[in-house]
Amino acid sequence: MASAPLSRTVQPETITKGITLTLQIDDAGALRQAMVAVLRDEGLITTDSVAAAMNAVPRHAFAPGEPLEKVYQTDTTLVPKIDAAGRQTSVVSASHIQAIQLEQAGVLPGMSVLEIGSGGYNAALIAELVGPTGSATTVDIDADIVDRARVGLSRAGYEQVNVVLADAEHGVPQHAPYDRIIVTVGAWDIPPAWLDQLTPTGRIVVPLRFAGITRLIAFDRSPGSLALTASNYRLGSFVPMQGGGAATEQLIAVTPNIGLRLDQQSTAAFDVPALRKALNSPPVVSWSGTPFDMPDELELFLLTSGPELPMLYAAQAAVDQGVVNRTVRNGTPALVRGGSFAYRIKRENAQTASGYETGVVAHGPEAEQIGSELLSMIRNWANSYFRRGAAHITYYPNTADTGHLLGWHATKRHGVLAVAWP
Repeated sequence: MASAPLSRTVQPETITKGITLTLQIDDAGALRQAMVAVLRDEGLITTDSVAAAMNAVPRHAFAPGEPLEKVYQTDTTLVPKIDAAGRQTSVVSASHIQAIQLEQAGVLPGMSVLEIGSGGYNAALIAELVGPTGSATTVDIDADIVDRARVGLSRAGYEQVNVVLADAEHGVPQHAPYDRIIVTVGAWDIPPAWLDQLTPTGRIVVPLRFAGITRLIAFDRSPGSLALTASNYRLGSFVPMQGGGAATEQLIAVTPNIGLRLDQQSTAAFDVPALRKALNSPPVVSWSGTPFDMPDELELFLLTSGPELPMLYAAQAAVDQGVVNRTVRNGTPALVRGGSFAYRIKRENAQTASGYETGVVAHGPEAEQIGSELLSMIRNWANSYFRRGAAHITYYPNTADTGHLLGWHATKRHGVLAVAWP
C-alpha cells in the first residue's frame, strides 16, 4: 500500500508554485472526492476498490504545473507529449477512461499486473489495487515518459512499482507471469509475448484497432482453447502504439477535406473521381423510424456484419460548406459502391425513445439503392441487436485453428479477430 497522499507529505511548491499546503490538502482532496463521485454517478466506477484507489492516489502528482481543477476533471487528458508532426505520442489518460479500464480488468489484491504505456498515475492506481502482496509493472518505449513516470511515482509514494524502459511488443518477461495486462495505448494486434506472459486464467484489457475504429476490449482466456474471448467492450480513444507493434491505416483522400479510412490490411479499391463527382450530386435522404441511440454499437454492427465499409471523415470546412452532414466530422461508416455512397445521419424526433431518429443520406447514380441497403442494415440492428454488448468478439492467435470462421473476421499480424452477431 502506498504512503499517505502527496498533499500531506510533500511541500506544495514541488507541485504547483504559489499554493499553500493547506489549500493543497483542501482543494486536491475535495476535487478528488468530487471526481470519484461523478464517475460513480455515471456508472463508470462500479466497485468500492476502484473508488478507494482513485480517492487515494494524488493525480496532481503526475501533472505538475497543471491547474488542480483541470487535473480532476473526468474527461481531460494531461501532460501530452507532441512529436515533430504535431501528433500526441503520450498522455495521462482522462480519469473516466482509467476507471473503465480498471473496472474491466477486475484487479484483485495480490495480483501481478503489467501496464503497457506508462504515465505513472494509472500504475499508482494499480499498485493500490494489488496492495502490498501484489506487483505492479509499467513499461513504455519513450525514455522521457519513463523518467516522468518514475518521478511522479516517487513523488506520490509508490516506489514499489516496477518502471521499465522497453518496447512493449515483447512484454516485460522479468516480472512475468501477469494476472492482468492493461494496455493504455492503441494496439492493432495482440503480440505473442503478451499471451506467453499471461497466466492461464489471466485477462488482457486492450484498446484494439480494427475496421477503422478502436474498442476497449477485456479478453479472457477460454478454458481448453487458445482463443481469447471478450467479456465486455467499451468505446475508447488512445494514442497509437509505437515500436514493433506500430501500424498505420489506409487513408484515401476523396477531396482535400473529405477522406476514407480503412484498416491497413484492407484490399478494397475505390473510384475516387466518381466519388468526388457524387459529392456534388443531390442527396437522397431517408429515415428509419428507429431511435438514434448507442451510436457506437450501431457503428460496430455496420462495420462488422456485412460488406467492408470504410470510415468516412470530413474536415469542419466541408461540414460548414454543406458538402456533408455534420455526423461525418468525427467519422461514420459509409457504404460505398462504384461512384455512389451512403452514410447514417440523425434528426430530432420526439416519437422515438431517445428523441432522435436514425436516417441515411446517399449520393451518386445509385443513391436510392445504396441508401436503401444501408437503411436495411440499420433497421436490422435496431430490431435484433439494440443493446449493449450484443457483439461476440474473439481473438485467435496464429497458433489457433481458424478454419471454422465464416462471419466477419480480420487477419492481423499475430492472429485473427472475429466479430459475430448471434
